[in-house]
Amino acid sequence: MNHQQALTDYLAAFVAELAYSGVQDVVISPGSRSTPIALVMAEHPNLNLHVHVDERSAAYFALGIAKAKQNPVAILCTSGTAAANYYPAIVEAKISRVPLVVLTADRPHELRDVGAPQAIDQIHLYGRQVKWFAEMSPPDHKEEMIRYARMVCARAAATAIQHPAGPVHLNFPLREPLIPDLHENLFELTHRKEGYVRIEEARLSLSEDQFENLAALLTSKRKGLIVCGPIDDTEFAEAVVELGMKLKYPIIADPLSQLRSGPHNQAGIIDGYDTFLRFEDAKEELKPEVIIRFGAMPVSKALTIFMKENREVPMIVVDGGSGWRDPLTAASEMIYCDESVFCQQLGQQLEVNKDASYLQTWTHINQIAKQSLSTIRDVSELSEGKLFHLLTDILPSESTLFVGNSMPIRDLDTFFFNNKKNIKIMGNRGANGIDGIVSTALGAATVAEPLYLVLGDLTFFHDLNGLLAAKLFKLNVTIIVINNNGGGIFSFLPQSEHPKHFELLFGTPLDIEFGPVVEMYGGSYYKVSGWDNFEQKLVHNNNQGLKVLEVSTERDRNLKEHRDLWKYVSREISNVLKSGKNED
Repeated sequence: MNHQQALTDYLAAFVAELAYSGVQDVVISPGSRSTPIALVMAEHPNLNLHVHVDERSAAYFALGIAKAKQNPVAILCTSGTAAANYYPAIVEAKISRVPLVVLTADRPHELRDVGAPQAIDQIHLYGRQVKWFAEMSPPDHKEEMIRYARMVCARAAATAIQHPAGPVHLNFPLREPLIPDLHENLFELTHRKEGYVRIEEARLSLSEDQFENLAALLTSKRKGLIVCGPIDDTEFAEAVVELGMKLKYPIIADPLSQLRSGPHNQAGIIDGYDTFLRFEDAKEELKPEVIIRFGAMPVSKALTIFMKENREVPMIVVDGGSGWRDPLTAASEMIYCDESVFCQQLGQQLEVNKDASYLQTWTHINQIAKQSLSTIRDVSELSEGKLFHLLTDILPSESTLFVGNSMPIRDLDTFFFNNKKNIKIMGNRGANGIDGIVSTALGAATVAEPLYLVLGDLTFFHDLNGLLAAKLFKLNVTIIVINNNGGGIFSFLPQSEHPKHFELLFGTPLDIEFGPVVEMYGGSYYKVSGWDNFEQKLVHNNNQGLKVLEVSTERDRNLKEHRDLWKYVSREISNVLKSGKNED
């Protein structure tokens, strides 16, 4: 058998197994060395191909698809720096537990380290940022090697989705000529025609004795707190609320916990904590006796400080991915159990706590904070906080809201309150970077419609070329760019107290007109002139194509607005706490 036949049979077996293993989407960046894999993938009837010319953006785009589908997505590129451009998205996928199957074409062994063009060292290129790496054998037609290709493929897809999910990397050394024989029976397999190996994974759980011991501990702690960070499990909301109601523990809901919006029971869910946990009198009143944590670390710095200040109390960290999510070094128990299973099984061991006083205190303070924060509706100028407060009312049910890092995700945390609209909240909170946000959101938009993306001007600038995906794939997405002409988050950090070099090093005003760029990518651009105009443009939106709304704000006024609100909420809570003590 000649080289072309060996190349074809080997890669066709791999691609067929990729589809059998549950991969539905492949994001391909054009290149020469990856030609045979790309051509074979294009022939497979069950793979959705997305061709994206920029590898950096392509990887983030795939990340968005995988986040929205919660299913492995494959990415394919040629050799050399093309593969290096995948790196930032792979880092994000690893930390945020998103399954990617990274396929990089490479020069064959005889062309490595000898000065051949477009040849870099791709062995373990991504280091520990991937869960697993394999250097594939050169294509071979032997039955044993066909079995090998299928087995490695099935293992890679299974490893990517296995808890904790994440990226895997397969490197393909390919010799020229690179054109396969795309014949009619390309994907006909001689044996195991429905997949080479099926890999089953169980959901982690604990023994009955372990649940009984936990139930006994928690029954003895009347002042308990449940903290839910970013987590994406459709069963979790109902399960954790039911557990909270039995224990009478308040549930702190990070915006990415998927607890703040939806048809589930929202009793006991606390959403104003980022504001009132800044105040010493409130924190003293709300000191817990035990903390149960689910998901990744929350967005809120005030909450993080509060947990750090209470490290003397038992902290139970529950992680179905068997990781070590404890940057506070506060965990007293690290429990490797599926989060929903934990809530359901533990709840069966518990009697309903009849003492709801601690929960009532949290709920009362939370309500005061929310009422005070809602006065931001009275602000007439364009305001970053008011924007997120209004989104709760304006966004349609069953929509998806993707939020950029830095200030937007923090304002979402502060001003986006509980609602019944079932709005899915997404973000890149693994490495918390501002790169690739546009591309990730547009990847998610291939699955979730309508999708709204809110981000700052620097984040938008960082990934402007990601807009190409909206044009290429005719995506329907509305982007809200909060333009405060620079890095607004730094105004809230200690750097702002040193004004001499602040604007040069941290403020970094861009003074960019975004309209022409949006139009270049076939989108519609609108500069919002006021709140009526904002709501009109957002509501009267046919959700067709790319639409960008620019909301201009001022960094200094935004800082003052936040500080004034914090002072107002602090006064209101202090007055209530003082009056309560006087009544006692």
